Amino acid sequence: MNLIIENREKIRLGSPIKIPDGARILIVCDDNADTERLKVILQEEGFVSEWAKSIAAGCEAAKSGEFQVIVSAPLLKDGSWRRLTDIANHFDLRFEIVLWVRNFDLHEWAVALEEGAFDVLDATCEQPKAVEATKCALWAAYLKGAGPNQRAASPRKAA
Repeated sequence: MNLIIENREKIRLGSPIKIPDGARILIVCDDNADTERLKVILQEEGFVSEWAKSIAAGCEAAKSGEFQVIVSAPLLKDGSWRRLTDIANHFDLRFEIVLWVRNFDLHEWAVALEEGAFDVLDATCEQPKAVEATKCALWAAYLKGAGPNQRAASPRKAA
């Protein structure tokens, strides 16, 4: 438990922390530019990420249990990020959800946190904020029991 507390402090203070082998991030977004920007930001920090272009594809990928963090746009053409929380609850998956948004007011932000989002990020935020939020979500998922999946060592392409 002390290791987790020390790691949280390192994350908060901006110290570099090695991303454990097998840690995986799923990006659920239909905007190619936003997704590519986020993938590059996370890859530079050592995260392995995959991309799903729809909520349906994101939910199918999430069911695999291979992801500790899902970064999602709040609303895609085929549904809301809330379907991801339904999948997590139904299958007892312990991933965390970070919303990656362009327009979100304070009320929507508060509701998202109440309904299970770990954090809400502005898609125009600076790289350190996106990395910090993702690392914190990763460690929160580990605390809940969603450790790295060693059999998922290489990324697969989500539809």
